[in-house]
Amino acid sequence: MKSIKCILPTLITILFLAKGFAQDFQGEATYFSKTSFDLDLDGRQLSEEQNQRIRRRVKNSSERTYVLTFDKTSSLYIQEEKLDAPTNGGQGRGRGVRFAFGGFGAGGKYYKNVQEKRYLSQSEMFGKQFLIKDSLAQWEWELGSETKKIGNYTCYKATAIIEPDSTTFERLRRMARGPRTRQGGERDSTRSNTVLSRIEEPRERVVTVWYTPEIPISQGPGDYWGLPGLILEVNDGRTTILCTKIVLNAEDAEEIKIPSKGKEVSQAEYDKILGEKMDEMSERFRAGNRRGGGNGIRIITN
Repeated sequence: MKSIKCILPTLITILFLAKGFAQDFQGEATYFSKTSFDLDLDGRQLSEEQNQRIRRRVKNSSERTYVLTFDKTSSLYIQEEKLDAPTNGGQGRGRGVRFAFGGFGAGGKYYKNVQEKRYLSQSEMFGKQFLIKDSLAQWEWELGSETKKIGNYTCYKATAIIEPDSTTFERLRRMARGPRTRQGGERDSTRSNTVLSRIEEPRERVVTVWYTPEIPISQGPGDYWGLPGLILEVNDGRTTILCTKIVLNAEDAEEIKIPSKGKEVSQAEYDKILGEKMDEMSERFRAGNRRGGGNGIRIITN
């Protein structure tokens, strides 16, 4: 009986793939993404109104809606933009903290071609547009026999283990360290109370997804892909992505337009530029700390 349960997902997958790829297939899926976190205002002297305003802004930035337009081989993932609440007369513009969760910001586009195993990501960094072109990462999924319903679709569970990204952590840790004195002495101890100093070292994590062979395409939200069916739910650390709506083979279906704007770079080149920008930010953080900074907002996301 146990062996039958193990091969059941494979048999169902073969049946749906044979049925689905015998005809043209396209559709649109809407996803709701939410990142949970612990917010510690660090004992700051804030009024209740200020406290609630900060919490609302962080909550709004951690909840996003995306649309995935797909066909048999390619897809385009775009965030639905939403307007921020207006400020009083524009006061504080450019002075506040901007919170962002997840890898795809407003206005960004992520195109995948699973047949050619490549992607294009249109992204903005400090006001400059980039077009990242590279090969798709290969997910090593472990398929399970556990099932559940998401909407009207029967979904199967799959998991993958992700190694921690130590490079980004090392850069953030360098930003958290205080500058040495001119005589080469101890680092500035006041850095120990900053947001960056509280970031814990990343650990290996398990990504759990639910996919449905009833929509026989190897696609999913963001950079998730590689399963014999559309991924409808993702649980990755503190981030959960859930499909809330699916429209298949609509007469007025959106065309999948490959992103083309921005300076073309590979993922490695983009990461290098981002790293250099983070180093520049490190110097700004240090300078700000020397002017008496250090008490800030603490956001725990690990």
